[in-house]
Amino acid sequence: MKIIVTIPAFNEAANISEVIAEIPRQINGVDRVEVLVIDDGSTDRTVELAKQAGADYVLLNGVNKGLAYTFQRLIEEALQRGADIIVNTDGDNHYNQSRIPELIAPILEKRADIVIGDREVKKLEHMPAANKYFNLIGSYCVSRMIGLKKTLDVSTGFRAYNREAAMRISIFSKHTYTHETLIQALDHSLAITQVPIRARKVTRKSRLISNIPKHLVKSLIVIFRVFTIYKPLRVLSTLGLLVFLPGFILVLRFLYFYFFTVRGGEGHIQSLIIAAIFILLGFQIFILGLIASAIGWNRKMSEEILYRIKKESLKE
Repeated sequence: MKIIVTIPAFNEAANISEVIAEIPRQINGVDRVEVLVIDDGSTDRTVELAKQAGADYVLLNGVNKGLAYTFQRLIEEALQRGADIIVNTDGDNHYNQSRIPELIAPILEKRADIVIGDREVKKLEHMPAANKYFNLIGSYCVSRMIGLKKTLDVSTGFRAYNREAAMRISIFSKHTYTHETLIQALDHSLAITQVPIRARKVTRKSRLISNIPKHLVKSLIVIFRVFTIYKPLRVLSTLGLLVFLPGFILVLRFLYFYFFTVRGGEGHIQSLIIAAIFILLGFQIFILGLIASAIGWNRKMSEEILYRIKKESLKE
């Protein structure tokens, strides 16, 4: 049983040594623990310090390519190096790496495929109020959208994946991977759970959330796009219904005037035309949902083929 702890790093010279040093190298039930760092175009001493701190592998992106790209590469590189469990943490020391044994326990016990380190955001007094409520609302909404009864900390990067889950992951977003991986996991019927591991205070400004409104818009776009890919019928049916309802209400309004007023429908023909447009458009959107759902079966077959190719090529 091999665990590879992956760390995406961008100008983390102030923290990377401490992060690596805190990773436990001996865990019950695990034969080997290795550390894989991918430097995302740092201009400080991150690479040098990561090597000095004992990272087993330090790879370079060359230029800054963003968190989503780096995470996908970390997963692929860890799988190629024979990881049975992949634990992802951040290079800013936001998470408590010493608690990795607790994080991976549900995987070792065969109770989960993916384990999330719940930051316990409600209890984080050091987190700015805007960030806290953005996280809480986002976690609640995304959890309900993807059909989870329990609210997960969907934005945390402190996670563990078993080999099966890691091979199923394919990141399309260029912004962040946190929401996308969960939507994909549930689409593949992977078991997800979380373990409470309170996050630490980070003194430097977040590089991912430099502007809260901008980050919110980007995250919503990512969630909408991914959700549309994996749940097209639900998304387009909802949109179709939202367009159809105003048309239906206008038809009822016209019928009311036609049957219950002296002038009948006179003067309300325009609203009837608009109603017809809304109803036809809503119906067309619903039909698009059916077509997209049918195309989704091809996507599932393609993903299964890709999974089998990965599984075959990664055989030891």
